[in-house]
Amino acid sequence: MKSLAVILLIVPTLAAAQSPAPSAPVFLPATPTTVAWGYYWSKAKPVLTVHSGDTVRMQTLSTCGSNERLEAEGVARADIPAWNQPIYDKVTDKGPGGHILTGPVAIAEAQPGDVLEVDILSIDIDAPFACNGFGVGRGFLPDDFPYGRTKIIPLDRQKMIAHFAPGIDIPLHPFFGSMGDAPPESAGRFSSVPPWMHGGNMDNKLLVAGTTLYLPVHAPGALFEAGDGHAGQGNGEVDITAMETFLTGTFRFIVHKDQHLLWPRAETPTAYVAMGFSPDLKTATEMAVRNNIDFLVADKHLSRDDAYMLTSVACDVDITQLVDQNVGVHVICPKDIFTQ
Repeated sequence: MKSLAVILLIVPTLAAAQSPAPSAPVFLPATPTTVAWGYYWSKAKPVLTVHSGDTVRMQTLSTCGSNERLEAEGVARADIPAWNQPIYDKVTDKGPGGHILTGPVAIAEAQPGDVLEVDILSIDIDAPFACNGFGVGRGFLPDDFPYGRTKIIPLDRQKMIAHFAPGIDIPLHPFFGSMGDAPPESAGRFSSVPPWMHGGNMDNKLLVAGTTLYLPVHAPGALFEAGDGHAGQGNGEVDITAMETFLTGTFRFIVHKDQHLLWPRAETPTAYVAMGFSPDLKTATEMAVRNNIDFLVADKHLSRDDAYMLTSVACDVDITQLVDQNVGVHVICPKDIFTQ
């Protein structure tokens, strides 16, 4: 049997792998025929096929709802992206989750057992507003708030600030709440709600432009999807939504052969990020800490004892989100502590 470190971690560091020459981005609009409403699935038909090294610009919807709902909440019709309502009007194949995801995009070279590198090159906010809301029986404190409420939050895209309320301005840090590829075939048509080993609804606010996401590949083509755009979010996402909005993201896909990964990983310009997902917060935390230890052993060549100690003295263990069936925990290991 292979060691746990070999199974869980990529050896050597994926960011060090040589990338193919860049290509001009392919644009994938959000239309009734290019979205997957509420699922990731190994049997889904790709809406676009590209090659390793290619770049795709993907247009996505928010989770704020139809034009009718948005206008009822006070959003001007002119502020709602034109691609929103046709998808609500025409898509009938829905569920089991509720997120409207663009894709899947197949990367021709990807096969089960590979690793898909997703370089998040840019993220643009496509609307001057975001929504936040909670509903009956949802969120982290459902008994404290046994009713529903929605708030429309104006966004200043020039200053990159959200005007939450008089005297409260929030810096914008857009990211996709959901980015992932197909889960294992045995999972079937998998709900877009819980994050898992395929990524999916991770709601990790570190996954902004400039970050690289690494996903294990479980199906031919990998079948990448993205959506659930956020203008910003606090760790925990306690009321069950962030500043939900419309985003367009530019992604470069690189397939890594003969490398192995069990759970998603990420790398920001300043840190390595290990993740864990489980219905139980303690279990998710144990997973994230163990994944970080295994990364330090395999990639930084530490002993397991030193990796455990370094995680304690230098790495931050943060709650990603508490509201998506599988809760999320991530460990942030700063790069600047490594001097060689």
